[in-house]
Amino acid sequence: MQPRRQKRLAAVILVIALLTGAVAAMLYALQQNIDLFYTPSQLVEGLGKDKVKPVPGQRLRIGGMVVPGSVQRDPNSLKVSFDLVDTGPLVRVTYEGILPDLFREGQGIVAQGILVDATTIDASEVLAKHDEEYMPPEVAEAMKGIKHVPPSQQTTSEAPVKEGRY
Repeated sequence: MQPRRQKRLAAVILVIALLTGAVAAMLYALQQNIDLFYTPSQLVEGLGKDKVKPVPGQRLRIGGMVVPGSVQRDPNSLKVSFDLVDTGPLVRVTYEGILPDLFREGQGIVAQGILVDATTIDASEVLAKHDEEYMPPEVAEAMKGIKHVPPSQQTTSEAPVKEGRY
């Protein structure tokens, strides 16, 4: 092989190696910033046909409706905890900070935080929807035709009703 061709080949290999390294470094850096979106049912039951569940310590976003009567505030600090629901299981969200002005029971919210255990999220941010009609598409699809009856209001023979709106 001629020296000129060897230099070109080395330059091409070097460029490909640098591009591969840059892409790998970007993917590694972005891996820590990816937050997957779940509904309470998807969080508890798993996502997809393989029923993949997030692991404790994983960052994620969860969206659902705040269960009426579930909001508990610590009188000595800004800690608050509440339950979220969509079509089935409840998920407990704990948060320390000032909640948005639009936050209230029965309201749709999205919380971003870390999964503590299978049904508990330690939120770092809580977002409330802006008007009565808007709902994130994933939450709207999950909430279609659902009416949640809190366990405290259910009779022993009554199961959650799956008609109407929340």
